[in-house]
Amino acid sequence: MRNRLPRYVLISPARNEALYIEETIQSVIAQTILPVRWVIVSDGSTDGTDEVVAKYAAQYDWLELVRQPIGNLDADVSFEKDYCAFLMNKFAENPRLGVAGTPRKEGSKPVYDYRFTSIDDVSGACQMFRRECFESIDGYRAIRSGGIDYIAVLSARAKGWHTRTFTEKVCLHHRKTGSAHHTGLRERLHTGRMDYLLGSHPGWELFRGAYQMRNPPYIVGGVSVLLGYFWSLVCRVERTIPDELMQLRRREQMERLRRLPRDVTARLARRATRAVGLSARPMI
Repeated sequence: MRNRLPRYVLISPARNEALYIEETIQSVIAQTILPVRWVIVSDGSTDGTDEVVAKYAAQYDWLELVRQPIGNLDADVSFEKDYCAFLMNKFAENPRLGVAGTPRKEGSKPVYDYRFTSIDDVSGACQMFRRECFESIDGYRAIRSGGIDYIAVLSARAKGWHTRTFTEKVCLHHRKTGSAHHTGLRERLHTGRMDYLLGSHPGWELFRGAYQMRNPPYIVGGVSVLLGYFWSLVCRVERTIPDELMQLRRREQMERLRRLPRDVTARLARRATRAVGLSARPMI
């Protein structure tokens, strides 16, 4: 007998998302399995976001607009109509799955390079929690420096829950990550600073900065990430992530670095095998 799918609720913080939020709302309305409740919390929006949400809230009794500052489905994403059903199936299949999501895709950019990004991490753009897991970690923590979504996933793993990004689907992220508050090189500096605040290992950060130099803006983008991290380190900026979660993150990062040569070798071997197989095919 097929497992009964769990029900779900959504919470979306939104600030000045009038350009994107209607597409998000339409994605949810089109789902094959609708949420029991969806609360969109407007964080002082001044661009018409509230009016867009209110229009739909008047039509759907499971959709509620709450106007108050706060501070998780992002209000600038969209996805296929079976997206939520897909994630509910994953929860039904694995009773220890505490947090689930998918990669986010921004424009024409490819999804994450999973040689360097763990599928155990779940993007804050769309995080689904099992209720028991969410309660066991006491929900999202009020962290002054930000990063509450990442800390929630780390906390879940520290409590023994499975967390997973399922790469079979993606959600479309219509605004570049971090661009709501930071643009250009400031966004890269902010990335490095957040890596420091969230306990990233210095060795991992050196590797990440070097890798980012391969992407536009070439060289300077990766340098800016490193500058944001190591300037915060030199200035001894206070971290707000609990020590036990920082140590968990660092262990996971260094384990990924140790596995990297083996993974790259295996990937090259698979490519070579495919190339040999193609060259051996008879010509017709």
